Amino acid sequence: MPDLDTTAERLVELGFSRYEARAYLGLLGGEPMTGYALANATGIPQPKVYETLRKLLARGAVVKIGDDPARFVALPAEQLFGQLENDFRRRMADAKLELERFDPAGSREQVRLFHSTRDRGAILGRARELLGAAREHVYLSGSAAELADLKSDVEDAERRGVRFDVLHFGDAPFELARGRLVRHASTDRVLYRHHQAHHLALVADGTGALWSVAPGGADWEGLWVSDPLFAAVVKGYIRHDIYVQRIYADLPEELTERYGPGLAGLVTPAREAAEALQAPQEGTRTDRRLA
Repeated sequence: MPDLDTTAERLVELGFSRYEARAYLGLLGGEPMTGYALANATGIPQPKVYETLRKLLARGAVVKIGDDPARFVALPAEQLFGQLENDFRRRMADAKLELERFDPAGSREQVRLFHSTRDRGAILGRARELLGAAREHVYLSGSAAELADLKSDVEDAERRGVRFDVLHFGDAPFELARGRLVRHASTDRVLYRHHQAHHLALVADGTGALWSVAPGGADWEGLWVSDPLFAAVVKGYIRHDIYVQRIYADLPEELTERYGPGLAGLVTPAREAAEALQAPQEGTRTDRRLA
């Protein structure tokens, strides 16, 4: 048997007062009732029952039959929900129109809200949510330890038909049936001895995006948002890294000779880069990669 209080709460969530919800349910599917009879059947105080019925009449949720005495009957549930849905759509359209008058698109700078955390577990949790919601294409870049933690989530997404482009630092912790794995090989064996930086970046279906880094290996900071513009930035970063590493895989000796170990000469004069690699200063912090 349906629970009256639970069902009434569902109507309250749709904007009914508790008395309105109980009165509607008391009338639903039954014979027309007077306000007095409804109060006795539902426990609504008699001073409140006629006020409640007037509000339900204004909503169109009940119909009044006769005047002496006035009786009331509930609108069938299917009709009520159709009416509520149409009313909600109308009010949404009106509200949208009014808001656009206050805030027309492109009229001024827009504020974008990001979620952030310094907790590695929360970052991985958000990455798992993005992977779990992905349906078409994921770009993923990360250190081996973080990618290993996402192995089962990547495999689950692949089974759903999601394609992956993955850039990995160190050995890949999984294989891909759909997509490609590209190793960040240009920095193999040329990072500073004390270098411990980790990172994780992900874009799912061109909308959901995550960016996170731990410069010292454990001091994580992460951002994520469902925003096509931010997703395009992160995706562009990952794709650019993949392009550079594919070129390096074809021409490793030529590029190393031209730009030095780790391709550091792309961003630093080759002599300075070589000296830094040979004699790193104690406590120095660097980016997660040289190129």
